[in-house]
Amino acid sequence: MTNATIQEIEGIDDYWGPAFRSVYEGEGGHEAFVQQLDERIQQHDKEIEKLCNFYYQGFIDSIRELLQVRSHAEELHAEISNVDANVKDSTESLCTRAEELIRARRVELNIAATIEKMELCLPLLTTYSKLKSQVEAKRYYPALKTLEQLEHVLLPRVGPYKWCAQISADIPRLRQAIQDASMADLRDFLENIRKLSPQVGAMALVQTQDMLGRSLANIVKNKKENPLQSRESSGPQCPHELVDFSPLHRCLHIHTVLGAKNDFVQYYRAQRKQQARLVLIPSSGNLHDSIQSMKSYLNAVLGFFILEEHLLTTGAGLVSKDWLLDTWSMSVTKVVSILRTNTSLITDPTLMLSIKRQIVLFINALKCYGLPTDPLPLLLQEMAEHYTEVLMQRWVVVFRDILDNASFLPIEVENQEQYDAVMDTFPCDGDEMETQPFPRKFPFSSIVPAVYVQVKEFIYAWLKYSAGLGLGGGRRAAAARHSASLLLSRSFTGCLSALFRRPLPLMQLVQIIVDTQYLEDATSFLYEFISNITGAELVTTQTAGSMFQAARDDAEKQICDNLEKKVDEFLDLENYDWLLVEPSGQASSFVTDMLSYLSGVLTSLEQLPERARVAAVRAATNRIATRLRNLLLDPAVRQVSSGALYQLDLDVIQCEQFAAGEPVPGLREGELLEHFASLRQLLDLITGWDWSSYLHDVGIEGGKYALVTPRDAATLLEKLKEAEQKSSVFSVLKKNERDRRKLLDTVLKQLKQLQNQDG
Repeated sequence: MTNATIQEIEGIDDYWGPAFRSVYEGEGGHEAFVQQLDERIQQHDKEIEKLCNFYYQGFIDSIRELLQVRSHAEELHAEISNVDANVKDSTESLCTRAEELIRARRVELNIAATIEKMELCLPLLTTYSKLKSQVEAKRYYPALKTLEQLEHVLLPRVGPYKWCAQISADIPRLRQAIQDASMADLRDFLENIRKLSPQVGAMALVQTQDMLGRSLANIVKNKKENPLQSRESSGPQCPHELVDFSPLHRCLHIHTVLGAKNDFVQYYRAQRKQQARLVLIPSSGNLHDSIQSMKSYLNAVLGFFILEEHLLTTGAGLVSKDWLLDTWSMSVTKVVSILRTNTSLITDPTLMLSIKRQIVLFINALKCYGLPTDPLPLLLQEMAEHYTEVLMQRWVVVFRDILDNASFLPIEVENQEQYDAVMDTFPCDGDEMETQPFPRKFPFSSIVPAVYVQVKEFIYAWLKYSAGLGLGGGRRAAAARHSASLLLSRSFTGCLSALFRRPLPLMQLVQIIVDTQYLEDATSFLYEFISNITGAELVTTQTAGSMFQAARDDAEKQICDNLEKKVDEFLDLENYDWLLVEPSGQASSFVTDMLSYLSGVLTSLEQLPERARVAAVRAATNRIATRLRNLLLDPAVRQVSSGALYQLDLDVIQCEQFAAGEPVPGLREGELLEHFASLRQLLDLITGWDWSSYLHDVGIEGGKYALVTPRDAATLLEKLKEAEQKSSVFSVLKKNERDRRKLLDTVLKQLKQLQNQDG
């Protein structure tokens, strides 16, 4: 086994582990292996010795050859040393040149790299310089584009240099500066647009007025007269061209690039809404002072919304339709309120008319730009009512002048020319007067034609306001008729009522009533006049009615008052002799004169309506009856003789005859006598001494003396008793007189008892 192990070791060159393990693991194999290994070494030594002996001669020959080679090698070494020295000298200069070349090549490469980097940095620096120049020149939108190119294209291409970091850090500041500068431009634009809004509105109103007055004939005429006018005109053709919107559009583009478009739009709308509130506040304070103030106000409002309407179509979403209508809705309500307040303070109709025309033009301009005009037509209607009131106040002064300067006498003309002048001024039926000789007298005074002419002037003035409101002929005519009726029934009637506050002569009152009748009859001619002007159908069913009835009532009342005062004057001038012994046998002279005067006055009242004459005679007769009765029962008259009583009875009879004669038509039969009924019954009772009938019928309706009260009868009996006692103080009474005295006392006692019962 040991031999096999050695052979195995000799046969294996690299891995002897298994062989050594088998040697050490076998029993007694270690010593045998060592012994066998020594034997094998000895065997190999013998083989090596044999081999060396076999090759010894060749070895000697090799040594000899080697010694010969040694000399040649020394020669070769000397030559090589020389060559090495030469090469060393040559290579030292070559290395020096190579190092220089390397250094030059490195510099060249550095220069090339530097040039390349500089070529990359040069556009960045040029662009940055350009950006600075654009910002200084306030070309913000190009500067913003340059900034975007600098930030997103050039800076990433250059690299992380320190100065690039400084430029990068400077970019947000420049962006913010551009944004701030654009906002400053926006504020300047807003201030400028606010100043230019009145000019824009004024130009729009002028163009609207030209458009409303435009016709085919006018267009052809203008083209013929000025064929080159449109070519030569270099000024703005539209109102919005007065404003330069480029700053606003630049700001919008800048904020769009910055991503802040929505914030910019909200800021713009908020600022314009604040400006709208400022525009709605009149700058001059009082718009009713002059038409120029009103024009400036309306121009500013209109110009503001014209510019916003222009931005609605060109502002790229800067103004929306809803926002514009919402702002206008808020504004038009405020405008109407301000106009209503200021126009209500105007007292000049000319100024009112000018303002109305301006508002109508304002409405038409709003329609041209598509803005609603809803509350403004209603404002014009309210202004029409106020304009009517202003005109009526103006005409009140005119009517007062007419009444103050009037003579209240019928118009009298001397010739045909004067007659025709009156007929041309006032339409009346002159057929009866045509046959009369000159001088001719009209039934009415100069008030009638003067008032008629002034009413026509009023209608002209009122129709000036209604022009341009879009009303049809029928509505204009109806409104004009209503205004004319108001003028007569309110203004002129009010002037007449003011005239009646002072006492007027009777004939003036009569003439005023006649004049008002003619003016009422002339309203149909006024309505025809209105229909001719407006082109509407003639309204025949609408009549003036009793527009002057209140004035006539005042005049009739004053006529009655005058007659009553005249009656009082007659009765106050004549004092009764209440102790008259015997009556004169006829009515008193003052009563006769008074009745004659009344007859003459009633005759002069023939021109008045029947109702007025009846009222006058009723007032006069009632006043006569009342005054005569009060004279008889006056507590100041303590004594009344039988003669005075009979004389008063004659006066009453005279008055009753006047009343029974029905001095004016239209009275009921016996109507005027009713005023004297109570006095007549009292006189009949006393003079007829019919106390039995009176005492029997007291308290019974329809009695003979039903209108005589116990108080009146007792008062008159006491006065008779006092008069009889005074006349019989120094005389002896006869038997029949004593009986009469006793009866008087008895009746007086019974009357007082009845009086106490009534109380």
